[in-house]
Amino acid sequence: MQLVFATANKNKVNEIQSLIPDSINLLGLTDIACSEEIPETQATIEGNASQKAFYVFEKYHQNCFADDTGIEIEALNGLPGVLSARYAGEQKNAEDNMNKVLAELDGIENRKARFKTVISLVIDGKEIQFEGIVNGTILREKRGSMGFGYDPIFLPDSEIGKGEKSFAEMQLAKKNLISHRALAVNKLVEYLRKLE
Repeated sequence: MQLVFATANKNKVNEIQSLIPDSINLLGLTDIACSEEIPETQATIEGNASQKAFYVFEKYHQNCFADDTGIEIEALNGLPGVLSARYAGEQKNAEDNMNKVLAELDGIENRKARFKTVISLVIDGKEIQFEGIVNGTILREKRGSMGFGYDPIFLPDSEIGKGEKSFAEMQLAKKNLISHRALAVNKLVEYLRKLE
């Protein structure tokens, strides 16, 4: 079985290929000569993941999965959410996004947040979604230089009373065990193994 992961990032493709059965040949967007920007115009994370997967399925006639991720902050009514990548503007700058969140939460006690990844898998036109959620807290300042996006200001609940490390202070191997993306990917992998 051949399956396309709707990403141009070869490292992401290799990472997932190492987790799924050998009987599934995983391709990235570059492997199917897809170089255009895939639309992400939906109002939800679930909608964006679905839109991306169906775009590849319909245009390239390939079974596909796509993911979308956002951080949802309780005191901001779930924002940035689907706007996470471009929260501070179309330039998609992680520093600007974090600065905007920290400014908006200034003086606010409730700092509860969650990272959510949704993977949409489309096989023969049928869709199934897998969700991974990590609950945590928004820190008052950035900590750590590893990771990307909002990682420096996110403290997962599993770290409270333990190492107190933000996602950006963790070794990648540790983050990959507990991250929202890992949880969603594990559900996807489990499902793909049953298809063998």
